[in-house]
Amino acid sequence: MTDTHIVIPARMASTRLPGKPLLDIGGKPMIQHVWERARESAVGDVTIATDDVRIADAAAAFGADCMLTGEDHRSGTDRIAEVAAARQWRDVNIVNVQGDEPFIPPAAIRQVSDLLQHHSQAQLATLAAPLQEAGAFEDPNCVKLVTDQNGFALYFSRAPIPFPREQPAAQSSQAQIGARRHVGIYGYRLDALQQMVAAPPCALEIAESLEQLRALWLGLRIVVADAVSTPAAGIDTAQDLANARRIATASAR
Repeated sequence: MTDTHIVIPARMASTRLPGKPLLDIGGKPMIQHVWERARESAVGDVTIATDDVRIADAAAAFGADCMLTGEDHRSGTDRIAEVAAARQWRDVNIVNVQGDEPFIPPAAIRQVSDLLQHHSQAQLATLAAPLQEAGAFEDPNCVKLVTDQNGFALYFSRAPIPFPREQPAAQSSQAQIGARRHVGIYGYRLDALQQMVAAPPCALEIAESLEQLRALWLGLRIVVADAVSTPAAGIDTAQDLANARRIATASAR
């Protein structure tokens, strides 16, 4: 079985919610919640990757392994690749857990790791969930995906896909057409990660602002499964933060 490492990329410079990783949720910084969920998955060792010493100091305070990375990375994927190179990892799988998902289920992390372990033809793995929320099908902030009959990704888009040509794209039709939203957690084989960061952004990726389209453009195969435990949405806005704080308060009772 291939060794697996979990890396949590985290940066302070969020446009909509500055300083996001260190914002308090239930008495802990957000990044600590993510780290704890990652450790609970028992998939492998967990590293926080950041370009900000404040995050590194916070990680040290709660006992996390943390690596300071360069400040010019375009994405978390690039940051993870720097960690892999610095740690001299060879022939490993890496799970990218987003630093703004404090309630990500450990089972979802395990599922992504297992997908790579059990699908030898896949270079990447990710998760999906049936699309049920009203308005989400047309919402460009909700990324949709379609797969082939074997569960490999065909395309990801902010547009409604698959598009129901013969009927309105209403909520009642989402289940009928098999609409699914992307759950943003990734597993990579190391060589696939290296191919992605070595290539420039492609036209599809730039148009949709979706990095996973670079992987498809390069011909990498992404295996997709419906999440066994669907993560809550990440924290992107002040309202998201307020909701997360309410959830943390309720669960502590």
